[in-house]
Amino acid sequence: MARSTHSDSATSSVNPVRDFLDEMELYGRAASTVSDYRTTLRQFERFTEERGAASLDDVDRRDCLQWIQSLRDREYAPGSIRTKAVHVNRFYGYMAQLGVFEENPMVVVMEEMSERGDSTPTRRSLGVTQMGEFIAEIQNPLRKAVVLTLVKTGMRVGELCNLDLRDVHLDHNGVQSYYGIEPRAAISDRPKTLYVDSEISIGDVVNGEERSEGNKRHRDTTIPIDQELHKALVAWLAIRPDVGDAEPLFTSISRSYGERLTSDMVRGYVRELAAERGWYAVGGGAEENVTPHYFRHFFTTEMRNRLGDAYVVKYIRGDVGDVMDRYTHNWNELVRGPYLNHVFVLK
Repeated sequence: MARSTHSDSATSSVNPVRDFLDEMELYGRAASTVSDYRTTLRQFERFTEERGAASLDDVDRRDCLQWIQSLRDREYAPGSIRTKAVHVNRFYGYMAQLGVFEENPMVVVMEEMSERGDSTPTRRSLGVTQMGEFIAEIQNPLRKAVVLTLVKTGMRVGELCNLDLRDVHLDHNGVQSYYGIEPRAAISDRPKTLYVDSEISIGDVVNGEERSEGNKRHRDTTIPIDQELHKALVAWLAIRPDVGDAEPLFTSISRSYGERLTSDMVRGYVRELAAERGWYAVGGGAEENVTPHYFRHFFTTEMRNRLGDAYVVKYIRGDVGDVMDRYTHNWNELVRGPYLNHVFVLK
């Protein structure tokens, strides 16, 4: 195990995660990188606590293996799993070097992952027609709005779950007047837009609510809403339960009625819908199963082919930080116009 020395030396740590993140900032790591570490380490810490570990220095190799498997079970992409494993490995390696922990329980796990290789497999190839037929068969307004949001924006499932009513500006008087919630200032003058906050990590209190999902964007992003997505969102909001607090955009209408959707709920919806078309098999990998992450892949592939401008797609996905200002300041010309002129129609 990665047992702490519990010595009286300057290297002993009361809160190793906090100390690690503080030192990463002192080393000059980018804010987005530190945020990614924070999200992963909080997620890992919660997982190990649920398994009975008293603290991170009580974690052993099997705990790390089971955490990796839990990520696979939750259908994280292979690349995302490797990135998270690297974060945890570097955390333990750094703390072991300082003498805070006796050893790094991730070493053997990382060696095994490297041996197996982490190349992304060739994915199932679906065209716009097939995706349109899939969407058309979804009758539940919540599920249709959720899937269309993922397909049309390429956002991550956690980012979708974190959306509040204030993060969507619909050009629909009935919806806006019924809910009476003003859109964020960033989209108040931009009808038919979604806003994705980059500053949400697991455990943060945002808009009065502690979040169980994290966003992984380099910058805040404003995403256009086309007619198909607009129609689906209006249909969903017409039946959405009235809930208080942070007013989440997407809420459960089943057992957890009125509660904010979680990533597991969304994955369950998509798994059920995909299985009906033979697009999901238990034990199948990314090469055959259609999952929420597949929609991000589909969006990226289709829009890159249609736009011919990789940076517009990266902006909408939230992947870039260095060129973001250009797209933010010229948003109508460089983002909204090209997006609405080229976005795929799924009717």
